[in-house]
Amino acid sequence: MTLQQLRYAVEVANRGSMNEAAKKLYVSQPSLSSAIRDLEQEIGISIFIRTNRGIYVSSEGKEFLCYALQIIEQENILKEHYLGAKPSKEKFGISTQHYTFAIKAFVTLLQELNPNEFDFTFRETTTAEVIKDVQNRKSEIGMLYMNNFNAKMILKSLEEAGLKFIELFQSESYIYVTESHPLARKKEIKFRDLRPYTFLSFGKGEYNSNYFSEEILNILEHRRNIKVSDRSTLFYLLRKLGGFTICTQMVDNELQGADIVAVPLNVEGVIRVGIIMYKNEELSSIGKRYIEIVKENIKGLL
Repeated sequence: MTLQQLRYAVEVANRGSMNEAAKKLYVSQPSLSSAIRDLEQEIGISIFIRTNRGIYVSSEGKEFLCYALQIIEQENILKEHYLGAKPSKEKFGISTQHYTFAIKAFVTLLQELNPNEFDFTFRETTTAEVIKDVQNRKSEIGMLYMNNFNAKMILKSLEEAGLKFIELFQSESYIYVTESHPLARKKEIKFRDLRPYTFLSFGKGEYNSNYFSEEILNILEHRRNIKVSDRSTLFYLLRKLGGFTICTQMVDNELQGADIVAVPLNVEGVIRVGIIMYKNEELSSIGKRYIEIVKENIKGLL
């Protein structure tokens, strides 16, 4: 198995065609096909399914290509760091729990940099995946929260991954409801007030532990629960079902809607939101600027 074979396999998957990939790689189509078959024979799986209608990535191939892409990315990082190779495109990635200020800062960053070519990633995902993305260097920065309940477990996971947590801000716990909701005008919400209403939360993914939940209420039992994977679905259900979700005190009318209000929740402890990154490493200039923009946005919302 060689790096060249890995690059060939990734390019074929990207192009969906041996012929198109061969043109891009400046090799003959028979040479490319032979290299791919040699690779498949060596690793003992069929990376691609070949049919009269074209070539497709197999289920085994999808897993293999994920690992292959990581190796290629690591090679590029090594070249850039030690050989002074200039990346063809500006690159930056962030993985985060579902925070509106994070995506707004991302947009501002792109508008400010306005690069001619770039390859940026913004991934809203589960807590465990945020940690994994930064650990595997898919993202330079992760963003998540800790509180008294999950801090010990989160810090343990970060330590094992060689990462550190840098706090951005603290917030009391709130709930989001629509302005027409019966709880919207309360000065403070107690847990018993929430019992009649549907609790909307982001799923924990493959990790079932409540330590990896995004919402503090997941540590308690609630009798009406819906778990979703994206913000737009959550707010649609919140409006249509008269539900609620747990949040910080920040409300962003542009992304969440002018009809959404945050009401204080009577619960002990604070939410600590921060970034995660590798220990003993500095952020790139893009990463540093992104954090500066995040802090500027937070000041306007707290």
